[in-house]
Amino acid sequence: MKIVSDFPHRIRHIEHLWITMPDGIRLAARIWMPESAEASPVPAILEYIPYRKRDGVRLRDETMHPYFAGHGYACIRVDIRGSGDSEGVLCDEYLQQELNDGVAVIKWLVQQSWCNGNVGMIGISWGGFNGLQIAAMQPPALKAVVSVCSTDDRYADDVHYMGGCLLGDNLSWASTMFAYNSLPPDPAIVGGRWRDMWFERLQGSGLWLEIWLQHQHRGEYWRHGSICEDYSKVNIPVMAVSGWADGYSNAVFRLLANLSGPRLGLIGPWSHKYPHLGVPGPAIGFLQECLRWWDKWLKNQETDIMGEPMLRAWMLDSMPPSTFYHQRYGRWISESCWPSPNIMPRIYKLDEYRLVDEDNNVAAHALTLQSPLSNGLFAGKWCSYSATPDLPHDQREEDGGALLFTTTPLLETLEILGAPVLELELSANRPVAMIAVRLSDMRPDNKVTRITYGMLNLTHRDSHADPSSLQPDKVYPVRVQLNDVAQSLPKGHRIRIAISSSYFPLAWPPPQSAQLKIHIGSSRLILPVRTPREEYINFPDAEASVSSQQRQIKEGHHNWRVIRELDQDISTLEVINDNGLYQLEDIDLKVQRKTEEWYSYQGDDFSSAKGATLWTRSFERGDWQIKTITRTVLRCDENYFYLDAELDAYEAGKRVFSKNWNRRIRRKLV
Repeated sequence: MKIVSDFPHRIRHIEHLWITMPDGIRLAARIWMPESAEASPVPAILEYIPYRKRDGVRLRDETMHPYFAGHGYACIRVDIRGSGDSEGVLCDEYLQQELNDGVAVIKWLVQQSWCNGNVGMIGISWGGFNGLQIAAMQPPALKAVVSVCSTDDRYADDVHYMGGCLLGDNLSWASTMFAYNSLPPDPAIVGGRWRDMWFERLQGSGLWLEIWLQHQHRGEYWRHGSICEDYSKVNIPVMAVSGWADGYSNAVFRLLANLSGPRLGLIGPWSHKYPHLGVPGPAIGFLQECLRWWDKWLKNQETDIMGEPMLRAWMLDSMPPSTFYHQRYGRWISESCWPSPNIMPRIYKLDEYRLVDEDNNVAAHALTLQSPLSNGLFAGKWCSYSATPDLPHDQREEDGGALLFTTTPLLETLEILGAPVLELELSANRPVAMIAVRLSDMRPDNKVTRITYGMLNLTHRDSHADPSSLQPDKVYPVRVQLNDVAQSLPKGHRIRIAISSSYFPLAWPPPQSAQLKIHIGSSRLILPVRTPREEYINFPDAEASVSSQQRQIKEGHHNWRVIRELDQDISTLEVINDNGLYQLEDIDLKVQRKTEEWYSYQGDDFSSAKGATLWTRSFERGDWQIKTITRTVLRCDENYFYLDAELDAYEAGKRVFSKNWNRRIRRKLV
């Protein structure tokens, strides 16, 4: 990456500034702007997230916002109410209070002498979500949005549920925010009030996992903040961005298909990261692309950004399976609109352990499936962060407990772009069951790389809002849509579909082990096949502004381990994400962040599934020393989820706060 320090505009930096909300609560902001902005007002770009501007994503912010400021924008990083240095308490994600505050921040921005009245929003993940959500509220000054790694549908495509299945990342993400919400503001910013603000958060933020487990179906709770409920409310330009290793790529396709205003889609090989920091590579000059976008919609300058195809995506080449890639081979492709007339369905029928062309006659009969709980131990993370080896392993580790359907070697290269679909007729011997479907690239050496996958809680076969039990042995038609993907499958490789009835810990298992019967005479795989064409798409090399220094004091450690204790037949997936101890030099702050997660089960006992997390966070500056430890355990039986959590806070080595939670939540067809 090229680090840029010489810009068209000299930059003024404001480390901290208060923005007062209508109810008197003050939000903490960090600002970069041209020195000349008071005399010559400029557009404003807002990033609005809870990840602590002071010490959380400080270095990441500094790679981006000064870059935009140096090109003539005022860039504002605001901590959401109750996070970082902002006042108040944060009690859940995307609450209406958060969105109202965001509108108030935009109103405040246009009242500043250095702002010309035009505002854009940019954000990744949480910031990408609320950019779309606030756009749907239509504040007049908000002119355009860049939404990275976000979703339009909080139930169908977020960290909580997938196809009506409870995701393991629901626990992991809840534990992340449990830890974040336990942290105090910085006394160097808020002064002597820091301790009162800290205890207000410790007492009031709550256990978000309890809330999310109480909403197991797609009700009003999840419809709130899901702009798919009414796309017409978003009437400003949107650039939607994601990566194939991210958990949110599907939303890009839906936004392109359903928004009516100017829109662009960009999907690279990346995980959950901004594309100028993208891993797996190649990273691109994303900030330059954003400048073209902002100059068009905030400065009314005629750039060529809207002359680009509606969708630009990285077509993945075949690679051997790996839990981590530095680089994904492939090429950039484009489509002028979405859905694209360049995509045609190719249908394969499911024969006995084979995928055959649709013109083959297949005898109608049933194959039986009852997967062990070990299916999923090598699935990787629902959303890759590339901080640990979190991509799926060689799928031969998973295929033994699945039904497999494989083509003969391909006679020519095949490209797919979009969402594969598996249509099945099946029956189950339990009232609650799930199905996981993996589409894989089987190489000539028989290594198997997962391309994409999908899941369905079979009680949700007709509705996520109003699911219904399965009648044992009744045959149902079901449709499983897999995640969108762009993949080139070379001549000589084979396509494999693997179907399993469990996928833990990526998804929580059903209450009991269920036996499925797949009726293959009428089941089929539909692939979105793209006709390849010669095209030249190029992005500039990644650039960023210089960030302040981080000095590593104690090295971190990152790993995933699968542990099989054969004496007791206990299997555990252990995830270690330890960033060690480091110092942020410019604010003289030592920071520790360590996460450990364990997902385990015993034998084939579906009631033994368990997830546990442990977070340790600490700050130290001179005599100011604080540490928080948060623990969460999720267990189950056939009828209930059991949730146990602990929060301990320490000041100067002495425990000053402790709180426990013990909850029982009824399973509702999950």
